[in-house]
Amino acid sequence: MSTFHAVVWMDNSEAHVVMFDREHMEAQRIKSRSHHKHQGKAADNAVFFADIASALAGTHEVLLAGPGLARTLFRDWCAGHQGAISRVIVDSMAADHPTDGQLVAMARQYFKKYDAMAVDPSMA
Repeated sequence: MSTFHAVVWMDNSEAHVVMFDREHMEAQRIKSRSHHKHQGKAADNAVFFADIASALAGTHEVLLAGPGLARTLFRDWCAGHQGAISRVIVDSMAADHPTDGQLVAMARQYFKKYDAMAVDPSMA
């Protein structure tokens, strides 16, 4: 599904990648292969992050959400390994454990404000 927006809720063990447009929503869950409870090993993270980046291919704007450091580690990993994905990550915000529906509602609200700022010349 090629969509304009995506939101990724992630922690160290899984990611919920939700792509959406005005009429459709498609969710995918990606599990980390790491058996470590917290940050995992760098090699495990690389595979996990590559799987997430692959799921985001073709998306124009991505919002990251989640507790802890996973979203920051993913963003940093993308900057070094997936430049195309790194360029479409627009923000990162803390979020506990929302349902996919709550996650999309939060992202729709965020992107409504983000899109308004992007086209407002007074914001430049």
